[in-house]
Amino acid sequence: MELYRLRTFAVVADEGHMTRAAERLHISQPAVSAQIKALEERFDLRLFDRSASGMVLTVAGRELLAQTRRLLDVADELERTAKRLKGEVAGLLRVGTVSDPAAIRLGHLLARAVERYPSLELELHHEISGAALESVRDGRLDASFYFGDAPGPDITSLRLGQLVYRVAAPGAWGDQLRSADWAEMAALPWILTPAISTHNRLVTELFAAQGIDPPQRHVEADQESVIENLVASGVGVSLMREEKAMERARSGDVLIWDKARLRTTLWFVCAAARAEDPLIRAVFDLVRETWQQERAALLRGEIERVEAAPLAATD
Repeated sequence: MELYRLRTFAVVADEGHMTRAAERLHISQPAVSAQIKALEERFDLRLFDRSASGMVLTVAGRELLAQTRRLLDVADELERTAKRLKGEVAGLLRVGTVSDPAAIRLGHLLARAVERYPSLELELHHEISGAALESVRDGRLDASFYFGDAPGPDITSLRLGQLVYRVAAPGAWGDQLRSADWAEMAALPWILTPAISTHNRLVTELFAAQGIDPPQRHVEADQESVIENLVASGVGVSLMREEKAMERARSGDVLIWDKARLRTTLWFVCAAARAEDPLIRAVFDLVRETWQQERAALLRGEIERVEAAPLAATD
């Protein structure tokens, strides 16, 4: 039985339409129709009910689709295994991302991955930093970017650099902000990430160092881009990456409170028990090379600033 016909069957089921399936498969619509017809003749079953609006799986089609997907997964794994045995890096890695793509040099990393390892699939999951680390520990992620304190001995980590944060407030709060002390800042409305995140911990430690309880009036958001927008929109105060805060300050959207400047370390991490996995070693090498190149560009002043650090793996 030809696997390409089974793949066509699965794609038509996904798309519910011959033409869209043909576009996704990069073949003609008559070719898709012929492959489905050939499968139906082979099974002596009708797989789809055809209508003007598209293709709907029959009861038999739904049952066969589940088995088809399992068969295709096995075939894909067989192909990846064969490539690994030939020395190729092939397979799927679930990788966590934090902050924003520019801060972690994500675009450069993916471009390098496509060029170097065309059979390596990177499935990206955006996480808040503390949750990313826990997802690596419990196996939901194979590897991840992370910022915060050095991970424990169960984690292998590559130190990339430092992220710098500033306290940013809505631009319209100028008079109130310029004269505010620590207690008055804590009393303002804040935009905070969930408690598990490093971003939240930085705020707590910022005020604890002054002997002041952390802000109690707050809105919760789980992405830095959302926080940036909420601060600029006048919702409240928050931590914002320095380069973003300065950019927004130049346009008048936010004001930077000048009594605090915080640093936190950016890492790339995986579970120590999986550090020798060939796929994970490959992606660590890609991250290391990307950041070595980016470090050189930073020193030349060619790209936006993230405070670079010597690259060293720890576990």
